[in-house]
Amino acid sequence: MARQTTDKAPAPPLPGLPLLDRYFRISERGSTLGREVRGGFATFFTMAYILVLNPIILGGAKDKFGEQLSGTQLATATALVAAVMTVLMGIGGNLPLALAAGLGLNAVVAFQIAPQMSWADAMGLVVLEGLIICALVVTGLREAVMHAIPQPLKQAISVGIGLFIAFIGFIDAGFVSRIPGPTGSTPVQLGADGRLTGWPVVVFCVGVLLTIALMARRAKGALLISIVVSTVLAIVINEIADIRPEAWGLTVPTLPDSVVDTPDFGLLGSFSLFGAFQQVGVVTIVLLIFTLILSDFFDTMGTVVGVSNEAGLLDAEGRVPGLG
Repeated sequence: MARQTTDKAPAPPLPGLPLLDRYFRISERGSTLGREVRGGFATFFTMAYILVLNPIILGGAKDKFGEQLSGTQLATATALVAAVMTVLMGIGGNLPLALAAGLGLNAVVAFQIAPQMSWADAMGLVVLEGLIICALVVTGLREAVMHAIPQPLKQAISVGIGLFIAFIGFIDAGFVSRIPGPTGSTPVQLGADGRLTGWPVVVFCVGVLLTIALMARRAKGALLISIVVSTVLAIVINEIADIRPEAWGLTVPTLPDSVVDTPDFGLLGSFSLFGAFQQVGVVTIVLLIFTLILSDFFDTMGTVVGVSNEAGLLDAEGRVPGLG
């Protein structure tokens, strides 16, 4: 059953910040400024993986002409888009939801679309897909379709997305790995050889168990505390133990040489809106755009319903307020 926003008793108005409180309905939703700040930090840290993963997925693929995208430029674009769209969601949509590049949509672009054309042409298809989604939003068709889908199916999609991301986490942490050769009915195994070994796996297990324990005790900022503790633990272990860099998976936990660096905006606006039509046929382009729309539509629907339900933002009918 979906939670209702009326389940939470209104909190006392924020002292000295009546305009901020009224606009964002902080007290009305039973929240406080401190809780919103903690939630913002926790959301940032739990979503920050996309800043690493998006450049790895897109930067590791080649287009039809063998060109690769710059990891630094991809990280800059990923961060910028997430920042701008999250601010627009908060101020325009008045919902405490963060937006970032979709994990899954980037794989479609990298491994299905880019090999058939240049990167500029592939990104042009993404822009066309975005414009079509905007048209669906403006006409109200997207909202009508989402309301027509049964609530259990929406929740099932959100569960599936969560399991997908969790499975990626298990693999990147080295907790599970694909069985080499014919897999039969068991596609993965514990660790690299059927056993859990190595300090990176220890860090992962400590982080997961700490998160479960803190959430079970309803500790404030449970996810944030677990992420910080796991990060510090990983850095300390990496300094004192003899660990191969590749054993850590995506990134090695070391202190950065500098906290601030100059972003590279070279990829902004680097797309060709209709260049793909010169590379592949019209039917293929229609199918590719439809694939992007389908993935984007249901990914967004499952995520927004799951997150809004957990936050108690859904109405009595299980709908997201202000979805249009």
